Formats: sequence, C-alpha cells, structure tokens
Amino acid sequence: MWLTGRLSPDFKTIADFRRDNGPAIRNVCREFVLLCRRLNLFSQAIVAIDGSKFKAVNAHDRNFTQAKLDKRIQEVEHSIDRYLSAMETADRQASDVTEAKTTHLHKKIEHLKQQMQDLKAMQARLNETPSGQISLTDPDARAMATSTSRGLVGYNVQTAVDATHHLIVAHEVTNVGSDRRQLAKMAKKAQAVMSGQKLQAIADRGYFNGDDILACDEAGITAYVPKPMTSEARAQGRFDKSDFIYEQDTDTYRCPAGSQLIRRFSRMERSLLIHRYWSSDCPRCAIKAQCTPSDYRRVSRWEHEAVLETMQRRLDSTPGMMRIRRQTVEHPFGTIKFWMGARHFLMRTLEHVQTEMSLHVLAYNLMRAIKIVGMGPLMAAMRA
Repeated sequence: MWLTGRLSPDFKTIADFRRDNGPAIRNVCREFVLLCRRLNLFSQAIVAIDGSKFKAVNAHDRNFTQAKLDKRIQEVEHSIDRYLSAMETADRQASDVTEAKTTHLHKKIEHLKQQMQDLKAMQARLNETPSGQISLTDPDARAMATSTSRGLVGYNVQTAVDATHHLIVAHEVTNVGSDRRQLAKMAKKAQAVMSGQKLQAIADRGYFNGDDILACDEAGITAYVPKPMTSEARAQGRFDKSDFIYEQDTDTYRCPAGSQLIRRFSRMERSLLIHRYWSSDCPRCAIKAQCTPSDYRRVSRWEHEAVLETMQRRLDSTPGMMRIRRQTVEHPFGTIKFWMGARHFLMRTLEHVQTEMSLHVLAYNLMRAIKIVGMGPLMAAMRA
C-alpha cells in the first residue's frame, strides 16, 4: 500500500484479469491443493461429497422451458381474446373517447401479436436444443430445483471436502441440477489428489446410483451412500425388499414366511442386467396380504447388487459417517456463500463460472491453511 500510494485497481481491471487468465487461475487452485497434500493436511483420506446451487446472472424470466413457453403462449392468447372483446364493445359505443380507446387497444393487440411471434420462434429454437432449456443472459445456466418452490437459474457446484481440516480437495461446476451421477466423478478427482491412500467417500441419498457405487468400488474407493427410502410396499405397510434375505450359495431369496424365491429369468432394463425371483408358494401363503396384492411376489436383483449390500453393511456398522458428512461439507459452502454476499456468480458461461469458483475455492483453502499451519510455515512451503 505504501509503495503504490494506496493505488487500487479499477473494477474493470479486475474483471478483465479474471476473464483473460481463467486457465492460470484454475491451475493455481489445483497447485495449492497439491501443496496442502505435501503439508500432510490430507492424512486421513476421508472426503465428504456434496453439491450446492448457485444463482447465475440470468433472471427467471429470461430462462425458457417448454412448460414456461406453453403457459406464456396461453396467457398471450387469452389477452388477445380479451382485447378483441373489448374492441367489439367499444365499436358499439361510438364516441371520441371510445375511438381513442380503440386505437389504444389496437396497439396492445399488435404488441401481443409480435410477442406471440417471438414466442413461436423461441419454441422452434427450443425444440432444437438438447437440454430442453434456453437462457438468454447466460446461455449455460439452467433452471434447477431447490428447497424453495420457485428454484433458481444457475449452476450446481460439486465439492469433495477433507473430513479432518475441511479443505476443499476437489470441486467442479456443472449445469446439471441432479447429484445422481456425480459421486464417482468427484470421488476419483479426490483420489487423484490423495494418491497412494485408500479413500473413503461419504455422500447423502441424492448421490445413490448403482453404476457410480460400482465405479467407486472398482477404483478402490470405499463409498458410504445411504439408499433412498422409496419403497411403495413399505409405505403401504407391506414387506419390502429388505425383508427378503439373499442366499448367495443357492442364488435364492428367503421370504418372511420361509419360502425360497428362485431365479426365473434375466433381462436388460435401462442398460442394467436384472434377475427376477419368485416362489411358487405365494398363492397358498398365510401372510400373502402383508406381502403383495398380486398373485406372486417378485423380487429384482441387479447383477452387481452384492456391491450395494456390502456398502449397506458398512453403513449399518458405522452410523456416525452421516454425522461426519454433515459436519464436514456444510462448512465450506456456508463460508463461501457468506463471502459472496448475494450468493450468485458474477461471470457468465460455464468456463468463466468455473474460473470464478476456482478463485473462491483458492481463497477458502488459503484461509484454512493459514489457520491450520500458520502464515510462516505456509510461505516457507510455497517458496520450497
């Protein structure tokens, strides 16, 4: 401050620097994470994975989906009909006032007709868009569901956070609203940073996906993801799949009544090989009413179901893992959103938003590292 005489850069200088140096900023963020690894700050090799929605520079009214367009077209059609009806009434009451009113109504109808043409053109453009959405201000932003009824137009930021020091090990900005297919990708990113260590990855129910859990298992990552409670049978007071015990030696299921469900056939369902089991004893079973309203109770089993069952046993034996997840992953998002103030990105398009998020992550990790190891040791490690 003394050397520069309190000279500070203009906001445009900062904005241009951020825009023109995206790859370098993202590389610095990655390098600092590797520095934290060299300082042995990732010794425990447990990460919590979670996502959070961040608002983009794109208002709701400038984001279009098929449902929004259909509703808006219907509203415009009703408005045109209402103005035409008003014009007919005015024509029957000829006077100077009604003539001025008719002219005003004509202008409104012409404006609505032009608006209808624009909406029809937008509809044709939307039909050619693979994502089924168009955002006019930020073309990469997408409408996403949140805890509020309206949701937001923005991005879904994924992070893998170290459970010991709450440092962000890996992050990624996506414009996909769901977390369903993010587990393996984020866990492998964290594993690449924590190379040579057996990684444990914890996530909530929103990340439960058989393919992703299998991919983690094949990569040597121990996943902890609870299964969503979506059983219709359980909700209606009947036995659900968890009440049927799989016996690996005989490749059969044992039902609550003690009967064996044998494998009847297998088929591909949504690119997954599924086996179907049922018992011939169902029509004569004394507790059939508690099991199924159909003639036979059928149980489905994925070819890699054993991986999911092993993970469920891990969760049952370590129930504290979900508490670790909550304590770990909420901290960085809360801190970063507090720093951001309005909790939204300032840059547009996915590439630039990734740069902006890298700056936030770098600032967060830098502050955490100073708090953990101190300024002096951290600067010495940087020089080294």
